[in-house]
Amino acid sequence: MTLTTTDLNIDITPSAQDYLRELLDKQSVEGIGVRLFVTQPGTPHAETCLAYCKPGEHKEADLKIELEKFDVWIEAESEEYLEEATIDYATDRMGGQLTIKAPNAKTPKIGDDSSLDAKINYYLTTEINPGLASHGGMVQLVEIDEGVAILQFGGGCQGCGMVDVTLKDGVEKTLKDRIPELVGVRDVTDHSNRDNAFYK
Repeated sequence: MTLTTTDLNIDITPSAQDYLRELLDKQSVEGIGVRLFVTQPGTPHAETCLAYCKPGEHKEADLKIELEKFDVWIEAESEEYLEEATIDYATDRMGGQLTIKAPNAKTPKIGDDSSLDAKINYYLTTEINPGLASHGGMVQLVEIDEGVAILQFGGGCQGCGMVDVTLKDGVEKTLKDRIPELVGVRDVTDHSNRDNAFYK
């Protein structure tokens, strides 16, 4: 069954609903449902979570979806990251497994009012790292210091002889073009380790 609201599209398969209803029945709590949310949404560390939700445990801003067998509460802050999510239950020889796939959970979302670090992470994820990945490299934001993005390179970029060019002509230029309020970028990577460097 695909649940569609004006802003959200989540597929909770019939087998997942049956399995979850069985788990909820074991809790012996009248009106218990489930709550779906994403921790650290929009980052590489995002995790999609499903938890029991007793009556009154949900937050006021949560989106309530009424299924035939139980209610699902969607955390308001997680809604856009749960777009096109699928919850399924599949049986196999070892029993069965509940899976949650949320393809947008790790994708940063930004708007005009987004914080500077959210904007930087968005462009690192969507524009810069896909290019660095062709060299086996990546870059991540460590912190922001007075408008300067402190970055750390990894993979094929760590110890790479071309990293200064990549930093100035690639990363900094792209970020400053996209984010006018960004003052600059600084690399804090230890480039003395050149084991995996793309250019040595």
